[in-house]
Amino acid sequence: MPRLALHWQILVALVLALLAGSLTSPESELLGVRILDVYAFLGTLFMNALKMLIVPLIMASIVTGMAGMGESDALGRMGMRTLLYYLTTSLLAILTGLLLVNLLQPGIVDGGPAHEALGLDPVPAETLQKVEGRDAGDVVDIFLRMVPPNIVQAAANGQMLGLIFFSLLFGFFMTRIESPYRESLDHFWQGVFRVMMRMTDWVMWFAPLGVFALVAKVVATTGFDAFAPLLRFFVTVVAALGVHFFITLPLILLLVARVPAWRHYKAMLPALLTAFSTASSSATLPITMDCVEKNAGVSNRTTSFVLPLGATVNMDGTALYECVAALFIAQAYGFELTFAQQFTVVLVALLTSIGVAGIPAASLVAITIILGAIGLPAEAIGLILAVDRVLDMMRTSVNVFSDSCGAVVIGRLEGEEGILRA
Repeated sequence: MPRLALHWQILVALVLALLAGSLTSPESELLGVRILDVYAFLGTLFMNALKMLIVPLIMASIVTGMAGMGESDALGRMGMRTLLYYLTTSLLAILTGLLLVNLLQPGIVDGGPAHEALGLDPVPAETLQKVEGRDAGDVVDIFLRMVPPNIVQAAANGQMLGLIFFSLLFGFFMTRIESPYRESLDHFWQGVFRVMMRMTDWVMWFAPLGVFALVAKVVATTGFDAFAPLLRFFVTVVAALGVHFFITLPLILLLVARVPAWRHYKAMLPALLTAFSTASSSATLPITMDCVEKNAGVSNRTTSFVLPLGATVNMDGTALYECVAALFIAQAYGFELTFAQQFTVVLVALLTSIGVAGIPAASLVAITIILGAIGLPAEAIGLILAVDRVLDMMRTSVNVFSDSCGAVVIGRLEGEEGILRA
């Protein structure tokens, strides 16, 4: 009998969590053990497993991505154009999410923070002081944290900005050393990256259990009131993704590549459906390359450079989602984020989206980094798990479509003819 797909397992776990949570209360016991404590233990265990992956997963992903780019003969003009496209579209996606989450304010319910409806624990006084005490001067501190004096200590303290910057430099200069050592390092980091992807897959095997425990705890504590703000969060993310998918990227195709967007949607339909069903841009990569070459008419020279790089460093939908999720959680806690703090969210979302592996739910790891950067407890990520899987499928489709648009744009700028022509 075939094994049930992960997204169906999570949906089943969510339904069971709603049922179990509605049938239990904070005082319910089984064999003398509080059921709420069991929920809390399983949920914390799953969250700890996710946090365990942060440092090696982010570092290996960035180093291998940079090393792969540096080894290509097209690093010059094509490389710069590709990076400029990826940075631009990711930034536009993040700003779209930032705008809509501030306009719709999904973390505000009936004029107040949604933390009670979401069952969030009170924030410690020292955390509140740390967040509220930040101002515009912290923008400078962002760049100082990018170059820490001790990279190991920075990683141990959860200061991921320094680790990301170090990984970018390491991956770039790894390609500038002599051949025997370069190959050894490349094999090492490729091996680490593959191991971390396998470990992430293994942890995600327990995602249904983690979702069940986290959601059941919320329902048992607060009832079904927790899902009203989650619905608003879901709508906010979908709206932001829709703006980027149906407005921003088509405009780039029309204004920069001078090609009709509807033809590209048609060309990319098999890859988009695969991305939606697997929630993995890496797994979709072979189909994406096939669609871009055969259906869109982009050359193999362009697709073989742009698309594998994009599967590693271009995550428009993920970056947008990370931004909206972090600000949603901040709103739910009742924090008024300053310009400096929102700038921090934008910057960290942009940098962490480069290091997110193209596998299901990998962005959950990156969101914990953003929460830490603005001083919010990472445990709050548990409240978005109930809707994360469906949003993961949607944002993966946006990621893949953006990669394919990048191949079309770069191909056109390189003077290729016959792209998306009838």
